[in-house]
Amino acid sequence: MQLKIALPNKGRLADEVRELFNDAGLEVRARGERALTASLGGEFEAIFVRAQDIPEFVADGAAHAGVTGWDLVNEAGRELDLLMDLEFGRCRLVVAAREESGLATPDDVKEGMRVASCFPRLTQEFFAKRGQRVTVVPVSGAAEIAPHLGIADIVVDLTSTGSTLKMNGLREVATVLESSARLVACKGNTVDAQRKLGELTQALGSVLAARDKRYLMANVPKDALIQVREVLPGLNGPTVVDVLDGGDFVAVHAVVPAKTIYRTINALKSLGCEGILVTRIERLMA
Repeated sequence: MQLKIALPNKGRLADEVRELFNDAGLEVRARGERALTASLGGEFEAIFVRAQDIPEFVADGAAHAGVTGWDLVNEAGRELDLLMDLEFGRCRLVVAAREESGLATPDDVKEGMRVASCFPRLTQEFFAKRGQRVTVVPVSGAAEIAPHLGIADIVVDLTSTGSTLKMNGLREVATVLESSARLVACKGNTVDAQRKLGELTQALGSVLAARDKRYLMANVPKDALIQVREVLPGLNGPTVVDVLDGGDFVAVHAVVPAKTIYRTINALKSLGCEGILVTRIERLMA
C-alpha cells in the first residue's frame, strides 16, 4: 500500500519541501506543473493541496502524513502526531501595533480592542490566556494594513525578519508562536504505516543533518596529531589512517561544520597539513 503525503502546492515552502524530498531520494515525479498527485517512489505518493488545508487532510485520514507550517497546525487545532521539525520556513507569529499607538507590551492592550489576523483561533487563545477580552477581526491576508484603515487597533501576523512590519509603521509587541515547517502524521495510522513513516523521517533527517556539515580529508604530520584533534573534533573525533609510503604523514578524515570551514583550513595549514580536500555530504546518519 502506498502512503499519501500531503505537500504544499505552491509558494516558497513548496519549493523547499520538494528540494528536501528530492535530496532524500524521494524525487517528486509529477505529470505536469498542475498535477494534483505525484509519485515519490514505490511506497509514497504526494498529494498537492494548500498548506493551510494540510492539517485537516491529515487529521481526517485523507493523507497519512503531511508537511506544513507549525503555525497552520496550531491554528487548525486538530490532533496530529509531530514527526519532525524540518528546520526551514522559520517565522514568528507576533502581536504588532502602530508605532504611535503607545502599545509597548501585551499588558497595554485594552479590553475590547480589535485585533486583525489570519489566525483567529491562535489570536483568541493568546489573549484569553492572558485574561484579556479582545474582538478578533478575521482577514485573509495583508493584516498589516488593518490599523491604517481603521479596521483594527492591532494585528497578529507572521514575520521572519520584521522588515515588512517596520515598513508599514508597525512594531512588535509580543510573540505568540515560533513556527517552521513540520512533518506531521495522522493519529489513526496503522503499525505498518507508522513503520514506513519512521523510515521516511530517518531519510529526511539524514539530509537535514548533512546540510550544514562538510567532509574534510588532509595529510597531517604525525607530530601534529594532538593539535589537529583540537581543530577537528568531528562527530566522535577524527579518523586517522596510515598513508602508504606517507613517511611522517597520516591521513585524517573528519566531519566539520560548514560555517567554520574557512578557519579550519587555515588552522590545518598552520600546523603543516597538506592535500586538504573538502566535500559536501549528501546524507549523515548519526
